[in-house]
Amino acid sequence: MTPAARIASAIELLAAIDAAPRRPGDAVANDFFRARRYIGSGDRRSVSDRAWAVLRARRRVDWWLERARISPGPRMRVGASLLLEGWTLAGLEQAFSGGQFGASPLVAEERAALRSIEGHTLSHPDMPRAVRLEIPDWIEPLLAARFGDALEAEMTAMEAPATLDLRVNLLKGTREEARQALLAEGLDTQPTPLSPWGLRIAGRRAVTAGPAFQSGLVEIQDEGSQLVAALVDARAEMRVADWCAGAGGKTLAMAMTMENRGHIVACDVSEPRLEGAVRRLRRAGVHNVERHLIAPGDKWAKRRAGSFDRVLVDAPCTGTGTWRRNPDARLRLQPADLAELLPKQAAILDAAATLVRAGGFLVYATCSLLTEENEAQVSDFLARHDGFSIVPLARSWRLPAPPPGEGDFLSLSPLRHGTDGFFAAVLERQ
Repeated sequence: MTPAARIASAIELLAAIDAAPRRPGDAVANDFFRARRYIGSGDRRSVSDRAWAVLRARRRVDWWLERARISPGPRMRVGASLLLEGWTLAGLEQAFSGGQFGASPLVAEERAALRSIEGHTLSHPDMPRAVRLEIPDWIEPLLAARFGDALEAEMTAMEAPATLDLRVNLLKGTREEARQALLAEGLDTQPTPLSPWGLRIAGRRAVTAGPAFQSGLVEIQDEGSQLVAALVDARAEMRVADWCAGAGGKTLAMAMTMENRGHIVACDVSEPRLEGAVRRLRRAGVHNVERHLIAPGDKWAKRRAGSFDRVLVDAPCTGTGTWRRNPDARLRLQPADLAELLPKQAAILDAAATLVRAGGFLVYATCSLLTEENEAQVSDFLARHDGFSIVPLARSWRLPAPPPGEGDFLSLSPLRHGTDGFFAAVLERQ
């Protein structure tokens, strides 16, 4: 593809994401490129990088466009973002040349608006803080209460593209064997600093078609997610329930720590998500996992009350900790989403708690940065269930590296740990 055609495709991709406001941007992008198989891998990366650069800076780009008195849209957002990165208007007009597969030429109104932006940089002193930090206005006070003076640094770290983290499947080989296998595929990796099973690749690289992934030697999993699975401390002789298993990422990690022994039940309310786990389990060589679909009126949990050594609740949440990977999620998140999630998280915790045996652990986790979904949710749970108590991080941490923090809970962020934002609390049933 020519540079102009790549820019035109990025505009088209952004328009597709705008047209599906309730779908994750990466899912829209997957469909977009699947329908355009003529776009090669290098061109795909260039198109996605341009679209994601706009999504990461969209509030600031829109601020500039509104200042220029022109309506924001995919076409103008791409143009303005390029100018704010240092392009000239003359160079932009060449890219918007109207040639084969290129974007149509700029009209007079567009040219005038973009001329007023030329020569500026992305941020401006007049921008409101929420715009400068690329967060919704309504969530700024919640994050400020969480981070205090560190808010700007924490949110700035969210703007950087996420690394690609892999978890080595010890059922198939060692971390060093996985490193060498990936190196043979042209993928240079570094061990993650906290997870003893993690490997990190800088930037976005295709790994799923290679033999290391296809053989089940590695899985894609953020280091923070690996640490949550490690906190469960699932061992070979145990019975473990993964109450919100989804497609089974943490289920796979726990099956590994259990050495494929004992018994895991992967539970979820979504049949498609559970079905999606089947292929992953098979590829990883895992055979100690049973799947269970949670349905209204289901008696399964009642019949198994108090019979599990470990219960993991990876609760549905706002996903504020994953904004590096999903910058479009910031644009979709509404106050009503948080209001709906909080009682749902509490109900899920109450239901899962019935499964934990005396002396067993309930692990509550989110990929959220909000106190309301994390510490406050745990505090409210303990007020309702006096038979549970907090296991401090220093006691629940079993990995060779020192624990990342000194408080009761695991609390991770991109700024402090280089991971996605994660929270986890370990609660013991008396």
